[in-house]
Amino acid sequence: MQENQSELIDVSQLRIGMFVELDIEWMAHPFLKGNFKISSEKQIEAICSLGLEQIRYVPARSAPAVAKVIEVTPSKYPTLSAEDLLALEASRAETLRLRKLRVEAIAAQQRSLLACERRFADAVRLYRYAAEQVVAQPKAVAEKCHGLIDNVVSEMLCNGDTAIRLLSEGMGDRNAMHPVNVTILSLLLGKAMGLPQKDMVDLGMAAFLHDIGKLELPERVRFFDESFSTVEYKLYQEHVAEGVQLARRMELSPAVLLAIAQHHEMVDGSGFPSHCKGESQPLSSKIMALVNRYDDLCNPGRLGSVAMTPHEALSFIFAQLKNRYDSMVLSAFIRMMGVYPPGSVIQLVDGRYAMVVSVNSSRPLKPRVLVHDPEISRQEALIVDLEQAPEIGIRRSLKPANLPSEALDYLMPRQRICYFFEQAGVLANSPQPI
Repeated sequence: MQENQSELIDVSQLRIGMFVELDIEWMAHPFLKGNFKISSEKQIEAICSLGLEQIRYVPARSAPAVAKVIEVTPSKYPTLSAEDLLALEASRAETLRLRKLRVEAIAAQQRSLLACERRFADAVRLYRYAAEQVVAQPKAVAEKCHGLIDNVVSEMLCNGDTAIRLLSEGMGDRNAMHPVNVTILSLLLGKAMGLPQKDMVDLGMAAFLHDIGKLELPERVRFFDESFSTVEYKLYQEHVAEGVQLARRMELSPAVLLAIAQHHEMVDGSGFPSHCKGESQPLSSKIMALVNRYDDLCNPGRLGSVAMTPHEALSFIFAQLKNRYDSMVLSAFIRMMGVYPPGSVIQLVDGRYAMVVSVNSSRPLKPRVLVHDPEISRQEALIVDLEQAPEIGIRRSLKPANLPSEALDYLMPRQRICYFFEQAGVLANSPQPI
């Protein structure tokens, strides 16, 4: 028998352990879901009170002891007392209240995600405009970029705690997606490190335009590749100087020019183009160097390059590259992103699979996760806040390829990692089913 094949039985045949499907409107019954495994006689009583003569049940998803229906006559539940009916009605009212809260919570989390995605898309469109017009209209481009960054910084600094939000797949091509990612994460890190508003705006401008010089390079050398020849690598490095020249034409501040000039410099002197060390670098360039590398690891520019998961990228930087980055900046970045940054695929301590979709930058060890639940459609799944569910812990991080196929299809891990920010605490927890 197929796993989801069902058959009709009389309500008198209901037993604990049966997986049933209610073929009625969701407002006509008191359960949070229309299909579930019966776990109590109270649920059987509630089903019998609906006035249905037959119920659809799925033998393959039922407990083995009840997979074969046994005829029972007369019905075990012919009538309910007035007291039982009152209790059942109260239970139904409470369940409907919880269901309403669930519907409202799902709508709220969808609105929040759509708002983040619209703003990310607006930033991507602005970057494309900048790329197309910077040579012909450098001052106009600078003015529009300043408007975007001013708004983002003001919102970050005025809204209290912020959460880093994972966005959907396909939020833009890599050329425009990368600078937006670097801008958002750099500004969040600048906020976490206490930068004043003016310095935040300079940091945002530098992050948004740090790769603008790549537009002057041949396509084949716009993204770093380990197989570059010496000539190709030197040509690739020229994007820094080209970016500084364009920034000068936009009449950007000296602080922005310096940050763009040094966004590939490392504190140990191993960066380029000047090989300067940490004491010669402002905080903005140290922030951008780290965030830039993190996004490159998650979203490699070269076709066919192996992308790391966010958890892998953070672990790799800490284990293999930490001497290249400022220790205070790296520590602040790890505290902000958490051990499992948004986009990480994880297994919970109870064995279920999940994906991290949001991290409160002030409390990163308890992220918000989308949990694989085959009993609930993905569209109706509520994001679970682990801070509000202390009994749920994270066991380990996984590569998406190691997920079971059902969990992979449900969680849909991103091939491209896109981030934006939202006010912390906008997502709700799931009500408990009856």
